Amino acid sequence: MDLDAFRWLLTDDGQRLLAAAGEELRSAGDDSLAVQTRLRRTADPTHVATALTQATLRVRARAKFADLADRMYFTSEGLEQATRLRVAEHRAARLVASSAHTLIDLGCGIGGDLVAASRAGLTCAGVDLDPVRVEVARANIDALGLAGAVEVADATTIDPSPFDVAFADPARRSARGRSFDVDDWTPPWSFVERLLTGDACVKVAPGIPHGLVPRTVEAEWVSDHGEVKEAALWSGRLATTVRRATVIAETGLATLTDEDAPPLGTGGVEVRPVGEYLYEPDGAVIRAGLVTAVAAGVGGGLVDEHIAYVTSDESFRTPFARGYRVLEELPYREKQLRAALRERNVGRLTIKKRGVDVVPEELRKRLTLRGAEEATIVLTRVAGSGVALLVQPF
Repeated sequence: MDLDAFRWLLTDDGQRLLAAAGEELRSAGDDSLAVQTRLRRTADPTHVATALTQATLRVRARAKFADLADRMYFTSEGLEQATRLRVAEHRAARLVASSAHTLIDLGCGIGGDLVAASRAGLTCAGVDLDPVRVEVARANIDALGLAGAVEVADATTIDPSPFDVAFADPARRSARGRSFDVDDWTPPWSFVERLLTGDACVKVAPGIPHGLVPRTVEAEWVSDHGEVKEAALWSGRLATTVRRATVIAETGLATLTDEDAPPLGTGGVEVRPVGEYLYEPDGAVIRAGLVTAVAAGVGGGLVDEHIAYVTSDESFRTPFARGYRVLEELPYREKQLRAALRERNVGRLTIKKRGVDVVPEELRKRLTLRGAEEATIVLTRVAGSGVALLVQPF
């Protein structure tokens, strides 16, 4: 989408066509070709394509922005990079709790984080190199009745000192596609390091190595409904710990820090035999290296010093891990495992695995189970040896 096409979409004629495209999509479901054909009978094909693309993006955006998506504007790439609203709202709440009042978003994209920050009460400004993204961000702020200013500018040339907090979400793409090399980011890692010498928050990929995080910076990994969405680096007065795991669910938000995590070994959490219950820590907990905090919370230990499974003799409900009751240990070798599952009339099988060289989908096909019962097995290592555990989620 080019700038002129988007600006046309904001005109009265564009808004009418966008509303019509949205209504047609709701009526036709996924049949966008039929919608396009009908709309072209009364409107310019180029305008139809612009409106229909935007209406389709709004449908996709509901997974990230809920009901706000129906009033917002997107580009395909901007939507992909945008922070999920619940995660952005958590970040904005942390900023408000730190007594921040103003924020500069250095690379604002379509304005998703600006929206969350402004809704939380912060006075916000954003810059981006791409004129289309800036126009979309400005339109989103206006459409939601929020305050904020957005301009086309190079983030690396902006002095963030007039603002309480600087925020950045570097694009993690190169000419070859998505990149995990920080030197490929835009702005580059050198810019991020400079930003983190002040009061700043930088959104980074969840796979960022712990060793890359500057010593005085807090690294927070965030999961939303069981899916790790991002890591955020907090610096200056915003840093309150070294490592943090934050879990967002329908029931609310919970957080662990390195202060909750005892050391592994003598005087802390021990490796122990599998007990009556097994716990699978949330991905944010694992990324943050806080598995021993889960073990301490359930009065248990690890099944193996290198494996992120926790075991206990007690049943606990915790937001930081999925719990399973261990029913029995099954044979680990495939032939004997197949026989054991068939003996138990299992036909539908969920395979959880960690620390073993198994592809669950391929193993499930090879087992060729046809029974009437449903079961869950965990394939992992205990004290260095492979085990298969028949478990029941709770």
